[in-house]
Amino acid sequence: MFIDYDIRANVMIEALPYLQKYNNKVVVVKYGGNAMTNDTLKQAVMEDIVMLSTMGIKVVLVHGGGPEINAMLDKTGKESRFVNGLRYTDEETVDIVQMVLAGKVNKDLVSMLESHGGAAIGLCGIDGNMIEAETLDPELGYVGEITKVNPLVIQNALDNGYIPVISTIGRGKDGTVYNINADTAAARIAAEMNAPSLILLTDIKGLLEDKDDEDTIIRSIGVSEVPFLKKQGIITGGMIPKIDCCVEAVRRGVKQANIIDGRIPHSILIELLTDIGAGTMIVA
Repeated sequence: MFIDYDIRANVMIEALPYLQKYNNKVVVVKYGGNAMTNDTLKQAVMEDIVMLSTMGIKVVLVHGGGPEINAMLDKTGKESRFVNGLRYTDEETVDIVQMVLAGKVNKDLVSMLESHGGAAIGLCGIDGNMIEAETLDPELGYVGEITKVNPLVIQNALDNGYIPVISTIGRGKDGTVYNINADTAAARIAAEMNAPSLILLTDIKGLLEDKDDEDTIIRSIGVSEVPFLKKQGIITGGMIPKIDCCVEAVRRGVKQANIIDGRIPHSILIELLTDIGAGTMIVA
């Protein structure tokens, strides 16, 4: 088999300035959707995170788990209901969400990172009072709006060489448990950790000028362009909350927020360590 050593060397050389840029810095990765249900893609994500961690980049993995929650609700005979794209969460459902996210999904991810040679620790927003929340909208039930993020427990994990794996369950001042949108939580955590980069893994190529043509991907936008792109109908549907989370992160001090295609193996490495990237970047 012929190996082009020049190509391999150039790949490593291209990555060098990015490795220097992110060395000892925090990168927050929000993980969910299609990349989380496909085992091959899941393995690639775990490999990327362990590799970055080994190279001195402090990765914080924030995860969702919608498909697993739906599966458990089906098993219990409980219907999934959504209001304006957010899961309606009654008292019984929030118990299931907590069990699935902070239990099975979180520990599965920790186990996979460990199997790839990483040192990982599973956390949820209740641990160390990490995510404080209140009711977002009474019509949504126990869906929470973040009022404060306390990053100490995350920093302690990083300082001790662990990859924090965070499920987005929040807690109210009265002890009420809330289901928190993972994109929103990742954006707030990135800001509180002074992360230079937030990465949202999605199941599309990025922000498209024409939603039916993946070749029309927009590689970079500024925060000030977002209202115009919404008005033009380019930012629509499920992309709106993702872009809004990125804008929120950037406004709170994150240097760049990236929406990337989680269907591409090793898209995290492509985004962070190459010139071309793997999706759409939102900057100030």
